[in-house]
Amino acid sequence: MILSHKVHVLTKKEELDTVRLHDKVVVVLDVLFATTTMAAALAAGATEVIPTIDGAAAQATARLQPPGSFVLAGELNAITLEGFAPPTPLALLAHGVAGRRLIYSTTNGTVALHACSDATDVYAGALVNGRAVIEHVLAAHPEKTVLLVCAGSANNFNFEDFFGAGYLVDLLAERLGEKADFSDAARAARALFRAGGAYEHLLDCRVGRMMQERGLHEEVRYAAQLSTLNVVPRYAGGALRS
Repeated sequence: MILSHKVHVLTKKEELDTVRLHDKVVVVLDVLFATTTMAAALAAGATEVIPTIDGAAAQATARLQPPGSFVLAGELNAITLEGFAPPTPLALLAHGVAGRRLIYSTTNGTVALHACSDATDVYAGALVNGRAVIEHVLAAHPEKTVLLVCAGSANNFNFEDFFGAGYLVDLLAERLGEKADFSDAARAARALFRAGGAYEHLLDCRVGRMMQERGLHEEVRYAAQLSTLNVVPRYAGGALRS
């Protein structure tokens, strides 16, 4: 098999407006916490994850489901929505998702997935499932451009998503070699990741400090783990399945 990927990183979802998606493999990252939570939920036995653009859309989707068949979880601006289960991975796993559909709304991560719906092949990536996603992408799409999309936050750059993209670039470099066709943004993300200390870096970024103030150190620690989950959440038909 000949690997001939080009690899690029977008620093926030709003940059998608300038990119043609239909011929690319897209991996969306929202490390704190949307894509981390999606991977965790599927690994814990959720049947699928339905990402929605906001709480109202999540509630509308929930009304169409049989009672007891789903979990409704989400946040807006890092505050859990009223009547919703918590959106962070450990809290949601404690709530219970096995055997049920997760209907999920977040400020940035689920919005980013919707923005990528024109692409044929879309995945949810994070630090926790990075290797599984990259190995799948290389095996299933040996010649397509790989676009790593950082969700960001309300049109702003987020450190933790760029750090996560750097981990995925580092994994790609292991397989493709140092002379592979990485964009400057991809090389910069990799350099950031290789500075080391995922947990320390995530705690020290803006969102990480916000999570510390809310006593969510262990949620950040969970999100900072490297490739502990062997799940590949693929987004198709409005839902993520592994």
